[in-house]
Amino acid sequence: MDFSYKTTLELDKIINRAVDLCACQETKEQMRTIQPFMTPEEERYELSKTNAVNSLLIKNGSPRFGAVSGAKRIAAHAVKGGILSMGELLEIAATLRNFQGLSQWYGLTEHEPLPTDDLFFALAPQPQLERQITDSILSPEEMADTASITLRDLRRKIRATEDSIRTKLDSIIKNSTTNKFLQDAVVTLRNGRYVVPVRSEYRGEVGGVIHDVSSTGATVFVEPTAVVEANAKIMQLHAQEQEEITRILSAFSAQVGSLEPQFSYSYDAMLSIDLLLAKARLAVEQNAFMPQVSDTCRFSLKKARHPLIDKKKVVPVDISLGDEYDTLVITGPNTGGKTVSLKTAGLLNAMAQYGFLIPAHESSSVCCMQEYLVDIGDEQSIEQSLSTFSGHMKRITEILQLAGPDALTLLDELGAGTDPAEGAALAVSILERLRRMGTLLMATTHYAELKVYALETPGVVNASCEFNVESLMPTYKLSVGVPGKSNAFLISAKLGIPEDVIDAARAHMSNDDKRLDSVLAQLDDMKLRLKKAEDEAEEAKHQAENALESAKKERDDLVKRGEEELENARKQARDMIQKVQNEAYALTDELRRLQKDEKASAAQRAVRAREIARRDTEKMLAGAASRQPVAEYVPLKEVKVGQEVVIAELNQTAVVMARPDRDGLVEVRAGILKTKVPLSGLKAPDKMQKKPRQSQAPRTHTRVQLDHDRKASLELNLLGYTVEEAIGEVDRFLDGAVMRGQHTVYIIHGLGTGALRAGIQKHLRTHRQVKSFRLGGYGEGGSGVTVVELK
Repeated sequence: MDFSYKTTLELDKIINRAVDLCACQETKEQMRTIQPFMTPEEERYELSKTNAVNSLLIKNGSPRFGAVSGAKRIAAHAVKGGILSMGELLEIAATLRNFQGLSQWYGLTEHEPLPTDDLFFALAPQPQLERQITDSILSPEEMADTASITLRDLRRKIRATEDSIRTKLDSIIKNSTTNKFLQDAVVTLRNGRYVVPVRSEYRGEVGGVIHDVSSTGATVFVEPTAVVEANAKIMQLHAQEQEEITRILSAFSAQVGSLEPQFSYSYDAMLSIDLLLAKARLAVEQNAFMPQVSDTCRFSLKKARHPLIDKKKVVPVDISLGDEYDTLVITGPNTGGKTVSLKTAGLLNAMAQYGFLIPAHESSSVCCMQEYLVDIGDEQSIEQSLSTFSGHMKRITEILQLAGPDALTLLDELGAGTDPAEGAALAVSILERLRRMGTLLMATTHYAELKVYALETPGVVNASCEFNVESLMPTYKLSVGVPGKSNAFLISAKLGIPEDVIDAARAHMSNDDKRLDSVLAQLDDMKLRLKKAEDEAEEAKHQAENALESAKKERDDLVKRGEEELENARKQARDMIQKVQNEAYALTDELRRLQKDEKASAAQRAVRAREIARRDTEKMLAGAASRQPVAEYVPLKEVKVGQEVVIAELNQTAVVMARPDRDGLVEVRAGILKTKVPLSGLKAPDKMQKKPRQSQAPRTHTRVQLDHDRKASLELNLLGYTVEEAIGEVDRFLDGAVMRGQHTVYIIHGLGTGALRAGIQKHLRTHRQVKSFRLGGYGEGGSGVTVVELK
């Protein structure tokens, strides 16, 4: 395969950018030498891997991943029994940290099986070993004291011995007798031992061992006798310290060696993931997508953008080859975008073949080419004494030797640089030869003969790059099916060429050229009208599809919401039934215990039995009714706060606590239970039926002595309520008592912690209908009841 196209199509710039996005040096080398995939299956699989990592990168952000190098070689050295240095172990730890970071990143979100699963599952993190190495080794030259207990003790002894030596040497330096023999009042190191600088003439005055002499000979460095033994001890401790460090490094090295061969597999997988991450990051930069890969030699690029042109300036183009036609002849004025269209078609196909996502619509398709034969740019060469025309012909000679099926040939300014008549004839002949060889072909030209050739030859189609003659600026839009005009006369007139010169030029044109120019002008007008109509139709279609999609989505959401609400209502009903049954069983058990309680007086048993009998009777009835089929009813259209309603499915009386929300759900209270019910699930209470009294809250086991002769309508039982819930019940009860003309009522709150009683009495102090209140007396319930006098 001829790889010169990598430079001509600027694919090398794409690859160099991907190299910059790689983290590891070894990955950078792999990216520089990356090879194209030569079968559709391989290309499709590689693109799917890049696309999978790109999706994860967008969802999860960048993984924790640092640059490492040579870890595989380091591990191989450990396998052979070598002792790794501190720097090498830190490199191993960084690699293990990459394994851990990539594994965690891959599992951040749930996803279906991906083509990259094998790579990520090959990673074998060793968090414990990575943490041990990182905690023990501070830098390539320093090991932490905490690496082992022995090392910590040795270094503690070294520091203690050094302190004692400094103390002794300081005493020598500060001693008035010996101070005059010293060159300087400092302590220094020579050959790993602490010494003092003594003047040469006094070397005999300071007893000890001479370890060094200054370059001038004026100073000798003496190890005083008082510290000789301590210095020897330090030397011994340092040797032991080094042995311990070697032992630790050896132990870590053995652990690293035991990781093979899994470590090598993980390392190779990490490099492959790094390569895919670089491609994915490049795709994010270019807003690129995964194209489909054709099994045959054809491609269709939709809204394709050249990746090296500023995204804010580049104009998307649609380019297809291999379906209805295999040759595209692009014409139009200079600087109109013809060459960019050629490069875009070739570059995007080549990028996909190297596993890069392409900056084009995701519905685009590419094909797997065996050759990219490109002749773009000025081929003039001074060294080879080639003119521009000769340079192009030399390259086309090479192309004719390599062309064939599964090849994409891109020719820029075919036949230019020589006599127009001969150049046009040669260009037509070259196109015919290449077409017979079965290659996909794109060529740019100014020759009218090639425009006619494309109009008359099946399988060959004209295309043009549009040019705005008013602004004298190219639009860079590619129109397939219509040849372009050079617009030389119009551009010249706009630039100030005299009109008579332009008229004379028109007179020199042949009649055939004039007719062709007229036809092309008419085609331009038709093309603009057709393009406008197509845009309007496409916009209408797009709006209709969006409206239909929105309606379908709204319908599905409504159906799903209705099913969820129905299931929630059924679940609430089942829970309420179960709760009522459980309470009924509990009440029965409590009655039996009460009957067996011989210590309780007859009056106490009677009071307790009365409480039990009254407890939640309505709930039990409602639970039984909920198991019956729901009768037909008229749902309420609106409700008010405080309104009494019936939950149709449960046949349970409830009170409205809040108006319907945006989803049509109404918050109601049924006894002490609060729930939300659809407005359509509520009905008005039966007027012919006596309204059931609100079910009482579950009561505690607080015993309150009540007056047996007191009517139930004078009592409000709040046992089991919170203060906030109780206050609402108190207000409704007092309002009802005032309307019934009652003057004295009883609020049962029990003893408990006293919080409920305090909250109720605090509220009664500010209630406008309350004249006074007191705690109950003997026979009224005592401190468990508050007696309220109404105005």
